[in-house]
Amino acid sequence: MLGIIGRKLGMTQIFNEQGQQIPCTVVEAAPNPVTKVTTKEQAGFAAIELGLGADRLARESKKGERTPRGSRASKAAVAHAAKAGLSAPPSVLRSFRLDDGPAKADAPSYNVGDVISVGIFAPGETVKVTGTSKGRGFQGMVKRHYAGGGPNTHGNTKHRRPGAVGAGTDPSRVIKGKRMPGHYGAARHTQTHLRVEKVDAERNLIYIRGSVAGPRNGIVLVRKQG
Repeated sequence: MLGIIGRKLGMTQIFNEQGQQIPCTVVEAAPNPVTKVTTKEQAGFAAIELGLGADRLARESKKGERTPRGSRASKAAVAHAAKAGLSAPPSVLRSFRLDDGPAKADAPSYNVGDVISVGIFAPGETVKVTGTSKGRGFQGMVKRHYAGGGPNTHGNTKHRRPGAVGAGTDPSRVIKGKRMPGHYGAARHTQTHLRVEKVDAERNLIYIRGSVAGPRNGIVLVRKQG
């Protein structure tokens, strides 16, 4: 479904007409230029590629100058952005399907160079938000899988350890899928059935009821949900 790329600014609260306090996630979505259009004849589905931000460019002349630190946009990325009339390639590129969902028969058509803004959303509309959850690194059983842990008294010294992980004589091995310590977070997560409470077109802000995955300034995709 059609959507927009934005950054999660954090959470706040607003009050509706009934005086109810609504917790909201604020997403800043600057106008996204359309950098590529895929038609159903080309790939079997209709989609558009949107961009956000701007990458740094390489210096035109490198003679006698120190090479700046950090990555620079490649020539291929610069040429790809030039087709959309952009002076610098976007730092974030994401593709959005246009022909999925219940309203696929009424899929809008776009051209390269068009701009998608927060105006495509309206208060009361239902959306789904995709983001990358906060990375927690290597974590144990208690934090990663919400295990209860062992007793804190009566001589117990294994308060947050998983205990025995393998079976006995049969099958004498650790069962596949056993919940164990390991890497936690930094995973793609989509939250569905979220309500748009407010749209501030002047500041390019979307107020979405509830919480979404990701840290502050994390990249999120806000898509319409039929």
